[in-house]
Amino acid sequence: MTLKSVLVAVGPGDADRAEEIAEAAVEVAKPADATVYLAHVFTDDEYQDVLDQLEFDTELSQVSPDDTAQRHATIRSLRDVLGEHDIDYEIRGAVGAHGETIVDLATETDADRVIVGGRKRSPTGKAVFGSTAQHVMLNSPCPVTFVREQ
Repeated sequence: MTLKSVLVAVGPGDADRAEEIAEAAVEVAKPADATVYLAHVFTDDEYQDVLDQLEFDTELSQVSPDDTAQRHATIRSLRDVLGEHDIDYEIRGAVGAHGETIVDLATETDADRVIVGGRKRSPTGKAVFGSTAQHVMLNSPCPVTFVREQ
């Protein structure tokens, strides 16, 4: 199967593992010359917090999730790595429940692979992934690469 598009989905907890996520994206996308969709998924509360932190004046202009994602530090880090490797990318922002929204984005972008991050777990916790990663792995329309925290 030739990869044409890869969805790299990040959220608020992924800043610490952005380098590992970027490496996984390069490893998958570069040989296939695939387009990478960098997506930052926010819950409603997270989205409002980010708008406040980035000092968007939401009363003067309509701010889209795509605009917000483009200014987010994790997306900028990923974008820089992909640019260094000459990998085509598009930036997407979305608001909703993390797992469901990532699956929806995978469908919308016709992704051939999804890359998501996750936290390190205790030995007992290793039997079950976090709810977001688990939802994505069970419901994604394509294979999922899980990048765990080091």
